[in-house]
Amino acid sequence: MNTAVLPSTFVLTLLLAVGLFFFIKASVKDRTEQVKLSSESPQESLLTQLQQYFSQRAYRVAAIDAPNYKVTFEGFVRPSWFLAIFLTLLSAGGTLCLGLVLAMLVPQQGQIFLTLVLLSPLAGIFYWKKAGRSEQVSLKLESVAELGSQTRSLITVRAHRDELAAMQKALDLKPIG
Repeated sequence: MNTAVLPSTFVLTLLLAVGLFFFIKASVKDRTEQVKLSSESPQESLLTQLQQYFSQRAYRVAAIDAPNYKVTFEGFVRPSWFLAIFLTLLSAGGTLCLGLVLAMLVPQQGQIFLTLVLLSPLAGIFYWKKAGRSEQVSLKLESVAELGSQTRSLITVRAHRDELAAMQKALDLKPIG
């Protein structure tokens, strides 16, 4: 094989391995966001709906500031079996490619580099240990008078972005801004 092909293939494979490393690391990244949402429901009924919604999703009330309409819910987020297996398989593919390129570069010890595949379960273990964690959802409700006798409720929510999307869909909340 051409002598320029192997080093360039090695560099590209190394770059892909670095990308895979950061992809695995990002799988456990905290994705907490804060958004303002509006609802046509009055403040008291919306608070009841929110409490029912979060109790159905296995969250419990951690703190209540009733005069200011602030509530903090807490729940445990379980890791995904699918994602743990997927990350392990991605890691196996990446380490196999890196091992094959290293085996071509150093043919005398080629078999040793193929054992890098044995490290791939570490990606699934890393995800499993870091992804299972306790998360909080903080809510602050406000009432806003509109033209006429109708009032809207505004909610400031700080939670994981997936939880925000599910809550908006389930309770028909509209984002502001």
